[in-house]
Amino acid sequence: MNHPDDASAAALFERVNTSFVRQGMMQHLGARLLRVAPGECELALPYSDKVTQQQGGFHGGAMGALADIAGGYAGLTQAPEGMEVTTVEYKVNFLAAFQGGELRATGRVLKAGKRIIVTTAEVLHVQGDKTTLCATMQQTLMPVPKTY
Repeated sequence: MNHPDDASAAALFERVNTSFVRQGMMQHLGARLLRVAPGECELALPYSDKVTQQQGGFHGGAMGALADIAGGYAGLTQAPEGMEVTTVEYKVNFLAAFQGGELRATGRVLKAGKRIIVTTAEVLHVQGDKTTLCATMQQTLMPVPKTY
């Protein structure tokens, strides 16, 4: 028998996934949706020639985009049904550069209000059994009506 929360967790994942598969850039880069919970979202981005800068490391734009999307979907879990969210601003700190492995970004809601949602995200580099923090982000989102 399913636990009563299983249905709501599945619905929340599906709400985010329905939007995530429409993210052309994330699909092009090979990003994956790993986990969704109320106020949280985790994504992964594998290392490839699509996400590198001239020295062969993960590009800061790829790290920032992954953090932006993870934070945005964390915020979406707190937005009313029928609404999407859009990023108003974000600030990212790059702490280290890496090649190989994959990036994992976990977005978390700090405060969800009616007009704005503030989130944070950590971007980790994962290679084998080693995990290292490589970027952090703070973001402001605005709920907007869903248009699709």
